[in-house]
Amino acid sequence: MPSKKALVRRPAPRLAEGLVTHVEREGVDVGRAVEQWETYAQALRAHGWETIEVDPADDCPDSVFVEDTVVVFRNVALIARSGAESRRAETPGVEEAVASLGCSVTRVGEPGTLDGGDVLKVGDTVYVGRGGRTDAAGVRQVRAAFEPLGARVVAVPVAEVLHLKSAVTALPDGTVVGHVPRVDAPSLFPRFLPVPEAAGAHVVLLGGDGLLMAASAPRTAELFADLGYEPVPVDIGEFEKLEGCVTCLSVRLRELHA
Repeated sequence: MPSKKALVRRPAPRLAEGLVTHVEREGVDVGRAVEQWETYAQALRAHGWETIEVDPADDCPDSVFVEDTVVVFRNVALIARSGAESRRAETPGVEEAVASLGCSVTRVGEPGTLDGGDVLKVGDTVYVGRGGRTDAAGVRQVRAAFEPLGARVVAVPVAEVLHLKSAVTALPDGTVVGHVPRVDAPSLFPRFLPVPEAAGAHVVLLGGDGLLMAASAPRTAELFADLGYEPVPVDIGEFEKLEGCVTCLSVRLRELHA
């Protein structure tokens, strides 16, 4: 039977040293971040997800953003190779975790770079953001890994934000949502719904009508509720200071079979 598993990784003690590229650096309260992370993981479990903790990477400040390390399509896990060289040490623990779950593992190789946060899956369409962390060779390697499995890979320019999924995610019906000032090419998406807050562009599909989203986007939560969805807000304010969002704190695995 298919099962819902989510990889998560505990915040590193050096979290406050994490990279920032499109925002001004703010002080990060690591203790508060750990509390927020625990609440986030509990929200996943409350909606039927089994959370699997990847071994901590205490020397990697950004390692809590586990989504950037791997992209999974069907049962194939593509281990990323970040455009930020300082983040490449995050991948071995994640590779071990996905292999233990029965995934077939492949890796992005030189000279390609890819961050998992640049990949948005909507059904069998795989959108790949071409931006600061993911290069053209990385996009080609996503095609090579997933097109034989039936994926349609669409490259999307990303300039206004760190990752594609910093700008857009998708609702359960496949409608892509985003905050227009941050989206380079909304016309690339067949159905696009603008949202009123930047933080509202990020949703994790919990199953059914549930949408895990940041508490910092209350107007967008009202919009989604009015469309018949069930917003589940969580406070991730310490991670937002590091350009983090609800999607990058986990890797959701829906298609693995127990």
